[in-house]
Formats: sequence, structure tokens, C-alpha cells
Amino acid sequence: MLMHRWDPLTAEIICSSSALGTPPQTQVFKVSSGSHSRNDVTDTDEKCYVFTSLKLHHAIVGTNLNVQLLLYTRENADCAGNLNLENSTAVKYLNVSRKTIFITHGYRPTGSPPVWISEIVHKLLSIQDFNIIFVDWNRGATTLLYHHAAAKTRDVANILKTLVDKMLSDGATLDSIYMLGVSLGAHISGLVGKMYNGQIGRITGLDPAGPLFTGKPPEERLHYGDAQFVDVIHSDIDGLGYRESLGHIDFYPNGGTDQPGCPETILGGSEYFKCDHQRSVFLYISSLNQTCQIDTFPCADYREYRMGKCTDCSSFSPLSCPMLGFYADKWKDYLVARNPPVTKAFFDTAPESPFCIYHYYLDFVTWNSQTRRGYITIKLESTDGQVTESKLDQDPAVFEQYNEVSLLAKFDKDFATVSKVFVTFTTGSVIGPKYKLRVLTMKLRPITNRSRPVLCRYDFVLLENIEMEFRPIPCQNTNL
Repeated sequence: MLMHRWDPLTAEIICSSSALGTPPQTQVFKVSSGSHSRNDVTDTDEKCYVFTSLKLHHAIVGTNLNVQLLLYTRENADCAGNLNLENSTAVKYLNVSRKTIFITHGYRPTGSPPVWISEIVHKLLSIQDFNIIFVDWNRGATTLLYHHAAAKTRDVANILKTLVDKMLSDGATLDSIYMLGVSLGAHISGLVGKMYNGQIGRITGLDPAGPLFTGKPPEERLHYGDAQFVDVIHSDIDGLGYRESLGHIDFYPNGGTDQPGCPETILGGSEYFKCDHQRSVFLYISSLNQTCQIDTFPCADYREYRMGKCTDCSSFSPLSCPMLGFYADKWKDYLVARNPPVTKAFFDTAPESPFCIYHYYLDFVTWNSQTRRGYITIKLESTDGQVTESKLDQDPAVFEQYNEVSLLAKFDKDFATVSKVFVTFTTGSVIGPKYKLRVLTMKLRPITNRSRPVLCRYDFVLLENIEMEFRPIPCQNTNL
């Protein structure tokens, strides 16, 4: 049972919880308008606090809910303050005139801390001096019984509401509240948003939990009505994640399943179970790096995207196709105005950070008198000799005389200048005759970097399973 109250005499939020047969546990939260100086707090020594670390035996016996609110700002990026403690020194860092990001983790079956805490905190603070409140409910999320953790989500949301209420009374605005939730934490964020009638600034759901939430009504899970802008990354829809749309925009990396670089069999150990689910977090972190831009493509489904049917983002002009992650809110005005305000976006990733893929269209006009069906493999070489390869992974292409075929090619390296192109045609058959593909025009059109020149090659023949090398030239007419 969870109870919480505001004590106006001590400026504290007092929360207590208890389970049948166990003594009650009490937590005290202090909140400030952010006007305190270092000299204002003298009754508690400076101390750094860390995420609760538990062991497997805690998961076996179960844990009562105990929420720790760890505050990071640029002033204390390496030394979290604890907003729970009576006479906490952390209060001097909390400035409600700044944007506040609540980061809430999910189910923790072994009790270990998330490996990504430090990285996400430091990279967010490198962008702006936020109040970052890491919601540590490891005591509660740590259990072998997933449904026990899921049952505590509303209690966590109630605790967060109490803190947000006090921040609002001290001058914060709902616009300045950003909830970032992982797995069960995504639904906790949604529950908080509902308490403010969807008026908080933003919620980002990182692979929202599917088990026990799939099929539930919006009142019990994350929904696009929970904030002014809700964006969601789905990376494990066939496992621990939620399959259907939940936000104003829902991103599906690699179709939402089987993330590159993750183990494909149980021989990969624990990574086999959690790697796909965690990938959403690392994709979000990658968006903070700004070393490359992860473009996504609004589309009906993943198959249509892979067939190259969804690269036209003119409806977002003057913006490009929506970006994944932290900067997705740049597209907010376009997305929330849609009817209904729901958009699915698909994209592929590389197997390692920063995960970026660079897209090209490969356009063929052929002049064989008979229709040819087959696959194209293309490699690009840069001026300094680096090579990157893309096997166009759609269904077999159908090459009909004088009809243009557009194929979507994806590379994990970006070359400002392409010096050579290597192309192979195959039917995929291991027996029977070898075919030729007579090409009238081949165009290589950059999608990720559309300002780069369109490259062409004219009038050549591809022999099946024989790689052809040539130097591309600027197209004579890009409208061919």
C-alpha cells in the first residue's frame, strides 16, 4: 500500500509503502524553486548517491517498492543528489526554471543497475543544463516475477506526480516536463502524463513493455494523448516490447525485430533475451552524439520501406524525413496535426554505434527483350580506397524492357565522393543457364544527403554472378 502527503511546515513530500507482514518504509522528498545557494544548506554533508544495486537473491525473495530520485545537473554531473533525503543538499541544484527530464527504467530481473545511466546523463547534459531526475525504483522492479514489478507502475507514477506537483507550485511549467521511460518506465511516464490531462511537454517511450500491457485500454498504458508530444522507439516487438503504435510517431528500427549485432540464438546467453529490448536505449543515446543523423521514413509497413516506396518526405518540408531520438520533437507540429495523429516510421541500422545507415536509390532502365528477375549487389569505393557494400534486400526485382526499376540501397559508411562502383546481378539460381542484364541507364541517387550529385552509368551488360567495376559520372539529365 502506498501513501504520500505534502508537509508544508518542512517543505517535504513524505511517502510510505508497506507490504503485508512487513514494517512500513518511509521516504522524504525535498523540493526547491532552485533559488538556494551552496551556503543555504549547511546541515547535511555533501555526498554522492548511486543507483540501487541489488543481487539475484533480492530478485528471488522480491523487493518492496522504494523509489530513489537521483538528481543530476551540470553542477553535479558526476555526483548525484538524492531528493528523497530529509535535509538533502540536492535541493540547491534543482532549478525549476530549467527543463526537467525524468528518466525511468523498467523491469530489473537480476537487480543490477542499467549499464547506460552515466552515458545518457552526460550526453544529455552536454546538450543543455537540464534537471535530470533518474527515477530509481530498483527496489520494486527487481523480482523474478515480472507481474509483481508491473503491478507497481501506478505507485511509482503517484510518487512522481507528488514531486511534479511541488515543482509546479514552485514555478515549473508543464511544458518543461519531459518523461523518458524505458520498458515499464514508458508506461509509468504515460500514467504520469494522464494525471495532467496530457499537458506535460513530452514523453519518449523506449521499447515500452508489451507483456501485461498489450491489448489494454489507453487508461492503463502509454498513449499519444498523455503529453503534448509522444515519440516511441519499438525494438523488440516480437519479445519484450509493445507491437502497436502508442505515440504521435512510432519508430521501428529494422522493422522492430532482430536488431543487427544482437545474438540470434540462445547460445548468446542473457544478451539473447535483452539485446533487442535494450537497443532502443542505445539508439536514443546515439541520437545525442550528433556524429551522424538517423533518418527514418514514414511508411505503412516495413516491407514497403524496404521496397523503396517511402522516401518522399516532402510533406515535412522544409524539414527532412523525421529524425530518431532526442531531436524528434522538431517534427512535432507536423505530426500532431495529422488525423489521426499517428505515424509509423521505419529504417534500418548498422550493428554497432552510432548505428547510422546511408540510403541511396539505385535506378535501372534495362532493354532485355525478355523479362528478367533477380537481385543486385552494389559496392561503393571512396577516393581513399574504403569500400562499403549493400545487398539490396527486397524481393527479387523485375526488370522489364524500358521500365525503370528503383531499388533501395543501404550502406553503413558515408562517402562524400564515390570513385568506383561495383555491381553484381544474380537470379539466385544454382542450376540452369546464366543470364545477362542489359542496362540502358543506371542511376545512383543519394537520399540521406540529397545535395550530393546523382551519379550515372550508361549502356553496359551485367553477366550473372560476375562483378562489374566502373567509374560513375555525373548524370547528363537527372530526370531520365
